[in-house]
Amino acid sequence: MTPPPVTQPVELLPLDLGRRRLLQLAALASFAGAAKASSSPVQIGVDAEFGLKNSTSAQAIEIGLRIAISEVNASGGVLGGRPLELVIRDNRSMPARAIAHLNAFAAMPDLVAVFGGKFSPVMMDVVPIVHELRLPLMAVWSSADPIVNHGRHPNFVFRLALQDSLAMPKLLKTALLRGFEKVGLLLANTGWGRSNLSAAERYLERAQRPRITGVAWHNWGEKSLLARYMSLSESGARAIIVVGNDDDVALLVREMATLPVAQRLPLLCHQGITGGKFAALAGPALQEVDLSVLQTFSFFSAEPERRDRFMNLAAKAAGITSIQQLEAPTGTAHAYDLLHLLAIAINRAGSTDRVAVRDALEHLPTYRGLIKTYQPAFTPERHEALGEQDLLMTRYRADGVLVPV
Repeated sequence: MTPPPVTQPVELLPLDLGRRRLLQLAALASFAGAAKASSSPVQIGVDAEFGLKNSTSAQAIEIGLRIAISEVNASGGVLGGRPLELVIRDNRSMPARAIAHLNAFAAMPDLVAVFGGKFSPVMMDVVPIVHELRLPLMAVWSSADPIVNHGRHPNFVFRLALQDSLAMPKLLKTALLRGFEKVGLLLANTGWGRSNLSAAERYLERAQRPRITGVAWHNWGEKSLLARYMSLSESGARAIIVVGNDDDVALLVREMATLPVAQRLPLLCHQGITGGKFAALAGPALQEVDLSVLQTFSFFSAEPERRDRFMNLAAKAAGITSIQQLEAPTGTAHAYDLLHLLAIAINRAGSTDRVAVRDALEHLPTYRGLIKTYQPAFTPERHEALGEQDLLMTRYRADGVLVPV
């Protein structure tokens, strides 16, 4: 399919919200900006995997952005009355499409920044491009360390999401706290998987425990992961740390459920599985396997005042009336907070000049967000908004909803 023309914003339907809710979003956005309709909008790009089968990550990011934009526009917009407007593109998780979209975004004079999607390999491939274009890239899901820590100065990438250098230590510590002295690593054979292996090795140079008994690599879309799982089990692992996406790990869970109970090792999973229809793909087998998932935020444990404010906005903007309706909730929360931080930066920059906005992102004031209070979110030396203290482990309930452990 040919990408849509870059001169018109494209509103993609979040797959599980339905046509009625998208119309609610559009109507709210129009109403919020009506007071300053004559002002040209300040545009925010989004390039993510909307067309990927079973995706919930891109849709969750869009929901968070639209709810935040409705709030900003209802308060008068930015730069003295200009409304914010999303321009959405579907990269289908293909780096070549993402690069083409970024070049098109860069040609739009009123577009100040681009939000990326779930896949670290895509984001890693576009990092050189955004620096050539001097276009701020906002990471709200992808976790590979080189996305932000790439050695380029000035740095045009800002992340409000999990990062692998925090994820692997948290997973390894969790394994040890649960009494697992020996663990195996089952990793996606991508830059994301390699980023996690590097993070694990750096951590274990200091901590030394637990011991990694083996590393197995898997490719996306494999027809079976059981042999790799069994090789790790036979290496002496008492638990498996898994870095993979929803469909692959769901396959593993279904295969594990066919094994005798004594052969089903606990799985400690990176966040990647939450960006798709994992619980549905795993089916009843999910309740037969000890599986926990790393997250940065849960609406169930959020500060009630902040959560209730967000849910009131979500009800008006998207017809979302319960936490259980939020698929891939961290993507929504990350995008919501980072959009608000970007709006502050635009106002502090005083223009849509991208370099000025980038500089302003490094000098933000304290901001009380949904996830936490950022003091501040970024500095010239630190482009990561979340830290070790923001991580938590979760499990899937029988209804497929993630809840804190």
